Amino acid sequence: MKRTLLIAALLAGSIHYSNAQEVTKTGLNFGPLPAVGYSSDLGWHYGALTDIYWYGDGSTYPEYRWKANVEISQYSKGNTVLHSFFDSKYLIPGLRVSAAVSYFGNKTYSFYGFNGASSLYIPELDGITDGGQGFFLMRRDIFRVMTCLQGKFGDSKWGWAGGITYWNMNTGHAKNKGLDAMHDLSLYDLYVIHNVIPQKEITGGQHLEFKAGVVYDSRDHENNPSRGANLEVYAFGSPDIISKHDNSYLKLAAHWKQFFPVVQNRLTFGYHLAYQGLVAGNAPYYLLQSIQSLNMKQINTEGLGSTCTVRGTTSNRLMGNSYAWSNFELRWSFAKFRWINQNWTLATNPFFDAGMIVSPYREEEMKNLLGNKTVVAKVDGKEYTAADFYTSQAEKLHMGVGAGLHIIMNQNFNINFEVGKCLDPNDGNIGVNVGLNYIF
Repeated sequence: MKRTLLIAALLAGSIHYSNAQEVTKTGLNFGPLPAVGYSSDLGWHYGALTDIYWYGDGSTYPEYRWKANVEISQYSKGNTVLHSFFDSKYLIPGLRVSAAVSYFGNKTYSFYGFNGASSLYIPELDGITDGGQGFFLMRRDIFRVMTCLQGKFGDSKWGWAGGITYWNMNTGHAKNKGLDAMHDLSLYDLYVIHNVIPQKEITGGQHLEFKAGVVYDSRDHENNPSRGANLEVYAFGSPDIISKHDNSYLKLAAHWKQFFPVVQNRLTFGYHLAYQGLVAGNAPYYLLQSIQSLNMKQINTEGLGSTCTVRGTTSNRLMGNSYAWSNFELRWSFAKFRWINQNWTLATNPFFDAGMIVSPYREEEMKNLLGNKTVVAKVDGKEYTAADFYTSQAEKLHMGVGAGLHIIMNQNFNINFEVGKCLDPNDGNIGVNVGLNYIF
């Protein structure tokens, strides 16, 4: 989701701050773009995408009548994205309907182990080294179909939500011409050998996931708010009726977002407090990183770590049964103007993120690594044993700071360029991402 080619075109136009009333958009509005850019987690990105908005007669602007999104793209580190999405509050009177069909094929997916600080991160082993190790890599392919319905309780700001998601996950050893599956041991392989990942889960599985909850929303605008609050509390889980791997589970998610105008129409302070945790059952390891949402901001929200949760940390650095995290940012709209008959805003957002695992995952099985002195990795002449990858270190707060640039068209189509720096070298270093939308 990298949109770097738009910047040059914008800079060629007249950029200034204008208090003039926006043009009311009607009918169809397209945002076709080449998917060209870079992510420090996924590599170079190329392909195509488009956002399509229908504003009808303009009476609901800046709210769209419906939105559709299609993306076909590839990342240089081996990730394929095929994604389509639809969202409307007006297709069925009184109901908001959202649906998505997606395929994510990743031959070199980042896997750093469970329970955050307990799992040692060694930057020299990250990626494909000169020796072809790929220690923190695995393969993970996802086919996902999501649906969600939302409705209101009368004329209040409260409502309900419910939905179903089908997951088909395929996992295994990383695939790359620089890797040898027979000789390059990875952390994924180490977990399989020591039964941290049981045999029934090593190739993935299929799940029907159900969710239901309540919503409160007083924001003045969903995609680019300047005031108001949004609460989402919902339960989701799977009865494991397809793969039958003893992976039935129930989880609870809660999100609180609030926005305050500091300078009217120019500067907004916003924060997001979130929790997602296991209530009952045994969730499979390959679904731990999935951060559930009712209204999609990203095509695939994962964490903790990287783009969607604690920016600056490496992708999926923190995996456990339960998470808590927070995001704080100032959103400064420093330029507003009209160009090619569209309403444009340029904004920057210095941010601070923090999160931690509040309930560990398979901690007893992780202890199987203790005392094992078998050499599993080498880099720069230094040897690492299996025991090195379970430190028994107590979990702590993981933090990141940074800033972004946002190019916003008609208050809905939002291209972001964000750079985050994590504050602990055991979590990574600097994360760079170009994508769509504010993360909350």
